This record gives sequence, C-alpha cells and structure tokens, in this order.
Amino acid sequence: MPSTLASRLAKWGILIVAFHLISALTVPFLISAGLLPDANTGLENPIYSAPSFEHWCGTDRLGRDVCVRTLVASGVALKVVFLAVSVAVLIGIPFGILSGYLGGLFDRSLVLIMDTIYTLPVLLLSVVLAFLFGRGIPNAAAALCIVYIPQYFRVVRNQTAQVKSEMYVDAARTIGAGPVWIMRKYLLKNVMVSVPVLLSMNAADAVLVLGGLGFLGLGLPDSVPEWGNDLHMALSAVPTGVWWTALYPGFSMFLLVLGLSFIGEGLEAWVSGVNKSLTS
Repeated sequence: MPSTLASRLAKWGILIVAFHLISALTVPFLISAGLLPDANTGLENPIYSAPSFEHWCGTDRLGRDVCVRTLVASGVALKVVFLAVSVAVLIGIPFGILSGYLGGLFDRSLVLIMDTIYTLPVLLLSVVLAFLFGRGIPNAAAALCIVYIPQYFRVVRNQTAQVKSEMYVDAARTIGAGPVWIMRKYLLKNVMVSVPVLLSMNAADAVLVLGGLGFLGLGLPDSVPEWGNDLHMALSAVPTGVWWTALYPGFSMFLLVLGLSFIGEGLEAWVSGVNKSLTS
C-alpha cells in the first residue's frame, strides 16, 4: 500500500514538473512569435485589471500580463534550480567520496568546512551569498549551490566510509586495484542510490529559497520575471482586493514545490525497495 501510494504521488509529481517544463520551453517561443504579450511590457494595458478573456490572470500594477509572467517565471525557476543543484552534485559527490575513502587530515578538514556551512540556516546563508554575489541567474544559482554542497558531501562521505570497509573492497585492494579504480567501480555505484532522493528534495527547497530571495529583492533583476519578486510587488495590493497578482505566482510556486516533493516521495520508496532487495 505505501509503495503504491508513493508511485501514484511520483506520477502526479512528474506530471506537475512536466507542465512547468513544457511552459518553460514553449512560452518564450510564443512570445517571440507574437502569440503572447511580452512579460515586461504592459503600458498599453490597464493596471490591476481583473482576470478576463483578454488577460486570463489579470494585470499587475504596471499593466503586465500576470499569466505570461507566471509562466515565464516557471522557466526561470527551473533554470536556476537546475544550475544550482547540478553544480552542487558535481562538487559534493566527488569530494564526499574522496573524503570518505582517504580519511585522515584531508577528511577532517573537509568535514569541518562542510559542517560549518551545513549548520547555518539555508535562507540566511543564501541571503548573505546573494548579497555578496549580486543579482542575476548565475549569481543566484551560485548562492544556492554553495548551500547544498554540504548535504551531498555528508551523505556520500558517510556511505563511502561504510562501503570501503566491505570485504569486496578489501579483496580488490589485495589483487592490486588502485584507489581511483575502487572509487569508480565500487564506491560511486553504491553511494549514488540515495542521491536522487536528496536531489529532488533540494530542488523543491531551492524553489522556495529562490522565491524568498526574490521577495527580499536579492534574487534576480527586476527585468527577469520571478515568483518571489512578483509576490513582493503584489503584497501592497492584496488589502485593496487585488488578489490575482499574488494568487497565481504563489500557486505556481506551490505547485512546482509539491510536484518535486511528490517525486522525492516516490524516489524514497524506490530506494527503500532497492536497499531491502540488497540486504535480503
């Protein structure tokens, strides 16, 4: 029953993320073809226009189409999250394997650095890094990347320290296998099982952190549509009854986080099944 529920959640999660991904790929082409209005122009439109057939999600305080900005922001969020998580994986996993396998002073030094970063609150560290790097898609991705590297390092390092003491690793050393061959042949394959779960959870968390940075004015430039920044601009209009400028960006962000979380639940159930099959 739990595995069935997890697989259903994963399917819904894939559909939700696929919708955002399709929006990210198609909306820019529709804008360039003139089939949709530009996300940053709206001088010819009335401000705070309620949802209608002309503007399905209404307009904001600058007359910009809320629907188009929300859809374009999906692509922006996916781009930043993909860059941040990918670089975090490419840095965290190799350093985790090296640290867990080599041990000694190298291991203690890396553990001290990573634990120091890990103990800091995610949003606080992201705000500080975003303030230092400045606003922009690469800068926001770099700020999020540094936040998530220690998580991959800790998971991979701990699993590597356990796997390297197994008998088949000792047997490989006995027949003359070098450290690089052992890490590539045995350690990498074993420690990669739990990475997809952490990957999906970090992606969901990164969407929220990026939104928080945008809400604080530290994420992306004003010319780039972003959910957090749009929510910040909509905050002053909500008490006056203008609900659509906050509803659609907030709901879209919530939906993407929910989809990534559902995928994480499915992956976690899959990893649990793999571990049970290996131990049985």
